[in-house]
Amino acid sequence: MAKYLLLKHYRGAPASVNDVPMDRWTPEEIDAHMTYLDEWAAKLERSGEFVDGKALAPEGVWVRHDGEGRPPVTDGPFAETKDLIAGWMVIDVDSYERAIELAGQLSAAPGAGGAPLGEWLEVRPLYDYTPTITE
Repeated sequence: MAKYLLLKHYRGAPASVNDVPMDRWTPEEIDAHMTYLDEWAAKLERSGEFVDGKALAPEGVWVRHDGEGRPPVTDGPFAETKDLIAGWMVIDVDSYERAIELAGQLSAAPGAGGAPLGEWLEVRPLYDYTPTITE
């Protein structure tokens, strides 16, 4: 089994087929989209392929170590993940091909008018690194 990260983008990827921003969807369209995602994740939980997933809030800042004292925090000027990443899912599957298949299914979540979004998803393998501890 290998773990993959599926990233849902707000922007930064090629435009989806159903390219209507979510803030212009009706409450019913949002409900249909969320129901699809919940049912998709539940199906993968039953098959043992779903690890975790979350939608991300739009708030966020950049932080880094800058010596002693308070680390600097900035809201820019770089492209920020709050503008790019809408959410993520981690799956644990038998093959790269299965990861691609599942990303395609996730991309079919309904959007405006109930039509599949056809959104682009970023699929990235996760390293399976376990540090060696010696005493």
